[in-house]
Amino acid sequence: MISSQEALEIILANALPFGEERIPFLEATGRILKESIYADRDFPPFNRVMMDGIALAYQRVADGQTQFYIENIQAAGSPQRTLENPHNAIEVMTGAILPEGTDTVIPYEKIELLDGVATLHEGKVTPNQHVHFQGTDRTKNDELIPKNTKITPVEMGLLATVGIKEVLVSKVPKTLVLSTGDELVEVDQIPAQHEIRRSNVYTLMSLLAQVHIKSDEQHLPDNKPLLKKKIKQYLNTYDCILCSGAVSKGKYDFLPEVFDELGVQQHFHKVKQRPGKPFWFGSKGSCSIFAFPGNPVSTFVGALYYFSAWYTKGLGITPKETKAVLTEDVIFKPELTYFLQVKLKSNSGSLEATPIRGNGSGDLANLALADAFLILPANQEKFNKGTLYPLVQYR
Repeated sequence: MISSQEALEIILANALPFGEERIPFLEATGRILKESIYADRDFPPFNRVMMDGIALAYQRVADGQTQFYIENIQAAGSPQRTLENPHNAIEVMTGAILPEGTDTVIPYEKIELLDGVATLHEGKVTPNQHVHFQGTDRTKNDELIPKNTKITPVEMGLLATVGIKEVLVSKVPKTLVLSTGDELVEVDQIPAQHEIRRSNVYTLMSLLAQVHIKSDEQHLPDNKPLLKKKIKQYLNTYDCILCSGAVSKGKYDFLPEVFDELGVQQHFHKVKQRPGKPFWFGSKGSCSIFAFPGNPVSTFVGALYYFSAWYTKGLGITPKETKAVLTEDVIFKPELTYFLQVKLKSNSGSLEATPIRGNGSGDLANLALADAFLILPANQEKFNKGTLYPLVQYR
C-alpha cells in the first residue's frame, strides 16, 4: 500500500499529452488553447469615438469659440469624413471613426443643438477627450491570448475580433465510465430492498462534463467472463476508463483479476487514504484505467483528486493549488491521508473550511452539505484550528 502522494506522482508520471486538434471556434469554449493568438491589426484599429456628440478641433475651444456649425454626420461603420472648416463640428456616433481634422469629442449632454448649431455649455473641455486612440489597447502582432489558456467567453470574443474561425486546442481523452455490480438498477427503476439505483456513474459523467469530456457509460454485472470480454474491447476503444466498484477484497470484486489477465499493467492497488483506500490504477498501451471503490464518496473524491490531476497534466496546464484554513481542531488517528469534507466560507480574503461530518464513504447525501475536501496529511493525529491545508474543491 502506497501513500496518497506516491499515488499522485505515479498517476502524473503516466499522464501523456492528449494531442491537438483544430475545431470551429464556436465549439471551443472551455477547451485549452494550443497556439498563441496575435492581434491582426491595432486595437482599436482607428481613432474611435467613445460617446455620441460632436467632434471638433480642440484649439477652437481653447481660443474661446463656443458655437459650432454642424457641417456633417459621422456614423459608426461609415468611411471617415473630413472637417472642411476648422471652425465647424461634425456630429459623431459612438463607435465611429474620428473625423479627419478633429481631435476632441463633446457629448450631447454638454451642448445645446439647435438649427444645426451646437452651443457649448459651461464646463471644462479637455483635449482628446472621449477619443479612444488607435493602438492604445494593443498594436498589430501583440500577443492577445497565450498558449495553454482555457478558452472562456472573453477569449471567444477575442478570437472573433481577430477573425479566427478555427482554433487549435488540446484533444480530450475518449472516456468510458464503467459501473459493475448486481445490486445496481437503473435510475427509472424501483429498487428492491436489496438493490440501489446507479448513482456513481452519473456523478462521474457530470464531473467529466464540467471539464468538457463527453463520456460514454456502461454497466456490467458481477460476471467475470463477461467483464473480461467487454473490458478487452474497451481497452482498444478508449483513452481512459473510470470504474466504480469491484476492486476491493469481496468475492465478486473481479476487476483486478480481469485487468491482470488482459495484460493491463497495475501501477498500484490500495492507497493509504480515507476514504478510497482500495483505489486501483493501471494502464495498457494508451489507455489509462482508474478503478475506484464503489462507495460513492470514495469514487467521487478519487475522480476529483486523482483523475483531475491526470487530465490537467494531459492538457499541458498547471493547476493552481488552493488552500483553506481549518476552523476547528480535528483528531484523526489512522496513519492515512484524510480527505475531510468541509463547508467553505470566505473571510477577509481567505477561505475557511468547517468540517461536515457524515457517516462514512457510503454517505452520498452528506456531500451535498459540503463544498470541498480538505487534505489532511497522514503524519499527524491532531490538526489544529487556524492551520492552512490543501483543498480539493467541487463547488
